[in-house]
Amino acid sequence: MWTDTHCHLDEDRYNGEGNKNLGGTVGVLENARAAKVSRFITVGCDAESSRAAIDCASRFDDVWASVGLHPHEAVHGVDTIIELITSPRVVAIGEAGLDYYYEHSARDEQKVAFAAQIQLAHQFQLPLIIHTRDAWDDTFDILRAEGTPEQTIFHCFTGGPDEARRCLDIGAFLSFSGIVTFKTAQDVADAATLCPLDRILVETDSPYLAPVPHRGRTNQPANVAVVGTHVADLKHINPVEMARVTTHNACIAFPLLTS
Repeated sequence: MWTDTHCHLDEDRYNGEGNKNLGGTVGVLENARAAKVSRFITVGCDAESSRAAIDCASRFDDVWASVGLHPHEAVHGVDTIIELITSPRVVAIGEAGLDYYYEHSARDEQKVAFAAQIQLAHQFQLPLIIHTRDAWDDTFDILRAEGTPEQTIFHCFTGGPDEARRCLDIGAFLSFSGIVTFKTAQDVADAATLCPLDRILVETDSPYLAPVPHRGRTNQPANVAVVGTHVADLKHINPVEMARVTTHNACIAFPLLTS
């Protein structure tokens, strides 16, 4: 059975025009279960989406939630999410980090929010889910200054082998999304190839980043099997074994999944 370690099940796009066949959150979860996906982490990006993630996790026994402030939302301040962290079914802090590609929040605001969420991960002894884009050096500098949490996950890994080694050197997990299937992402595929089996996770980041051959469509958690099978092919192992390994890793990266 597969585990989708990063999806956004609160998104309206599962119910929007053109997606009626998906059947909303209930429909995409049913599709995923039929594709042998047994666990889901729905991820918060601000106070509103974190509350929605908690609500979703409270309704489904196989869904867990994270609480976080995405770098795009850093301007709102971490105080807006703190009260949500102790809610039942919360298994991680994030997604948190730095995004210098869009810079919807100023870099200084992003750094403050990222550092604060690292501190929260330490305080509440929860894993940290990291989003980093075009900001590798600052990401590692802040982790070094604040102390890397014991369970740290680089979600939707978009680096190459050099960035992968830096993440692995600090004990982090690498989570691969549909990007690893793109022909234009050979560096990501190379990173997946070198990543030790005990540090690999798979995700969809749905409704974003649908993998090949589903590009251009709304992504959904069922496609974590497509991502995982592609990574299995890169590493020359059976997809069934990849499902077992990545689900085992997910339970280590997110210890409360096994509770």
